[in-house]
Amino acid sequence: MILTRHAKSSWDNPLLDDIDRSLNTRGQRDSDRVGHWLSAKGYRPAQAVVSAARRTQETWSRIQDAALLGGTECSLHEGLYLASSDRILQQLHGARGQTVILIAHNPGIGDFAARFAATPPAHADFARYPTCATTVFDVAADSWSQVRFGENTVLDFCIPRDLTD
Repeated sequence: MILTRHAKSSWDNPLLDDIDRSLNTRGQRDSDRVGHWLSAKGYRPAQAVVSAARRTQETWSRIQDAALLGGTECSLHEGLYLASSDRILQQLHGARGQTVILIAHNPGIGDFAARFAATPPAHADFARYPTCATTVFDVAADSWSQVRFGENTVLDFCIPRDLTD
């Protein structure tokens, strides 16, 4: 399983509802970096489970393009918009792909990452889970409906600042 917080979004238009905010230039670049990183590492999700917010959809679209994941099934979930870690786990229980990328928001996604990991990585930024932070987990369950908190091994973790173009 791959867990990604959406990339940096724009606050340029104060009239937009929060759910409608798009990525800013940094967010676009960071999404591309994460996509290249996933591809270089061989992490290839079969399904994307994405919050219905514009910034999460744009994050996925750019990751998908950068990682050459054109055939990946994507499902949008209003229930992931600003969801708690418990709600994120509930949404994950309905996943179908062999490997899933889930893209959502803080504070829920950071709390989810911390609770989902058997042992957190040593990276200094894991606890705050900044924009576009991405964790790859080895899930300790035979089906998505059986995944639980605290049982999953962290295989990899990155933040865009650690990556180069």
